[in-house]
Amino acid sequence: MGNVAVFASGSGSNFQAIADALKGSPHRLVLLVCDRKKAYVRQRAQAAGIPVEDINYSRAGTREDAERELLDRLKPRSIDLIVLAGFMRLLSPLLVDAYKDRIINIHPSLLPKYPGTHGIEESYCSGDRELGITIHRVDYGLDTGPVIRQGKIPRIEGESLDDFEARIHALEHRLYPEVILDILEGNII
Repeated sequence: MGNVAVFASGSGSNFQAIADALKGSPHRLVLLVCDRKKAYVRQRAQAAGIPVEDINYSRAGTREDAERELLDRLKPRSIDLIVLAGFMRLLSPLLVDAYKDRIINIHPSLLPKYPGTHGIEESYCSGDRELGITIHRVDYGLDTGPVIRQGKIPRIEGESLDDFEARIHALEHRLYPEVILDILEGNII
């Protein structure tokens, strides 16, 4: 049985997909870590009975100070895997090293193309015929960790950005839980 912590900053649609997928498994979603007080993901966690830990980067001084405090709160929960799901922060080496190879992220482009916060828009505006998502391990860089899996979708000419974004999110909601379960079950090392 694996214990999962999700780090999120926004609406939490990937959080919900993960929570739903873990319900029928021997693994548990034990914690949401959130850095925004008004993020809708908090309501999703509350509805699912998942505790929420705040991380306040601006109050703590340095990024390392904030994450050091968080590490003290993560330790008693025996976290096996940290899953970033729209967490819009670059983690410090302190946290990455504490959970070496046990932090994963999802990104809405086929990395190494279009890293950073505008992956969906940059993919949409590109001339690429094939678009998609990347699930990768987290290292010290911005979307630079080793790729675990990519999912691809074809470009649809004339498709609106909103429709494209909906297809990207649907792909995320299907593949991310699959990869998480594969990692927890030892099918991906």
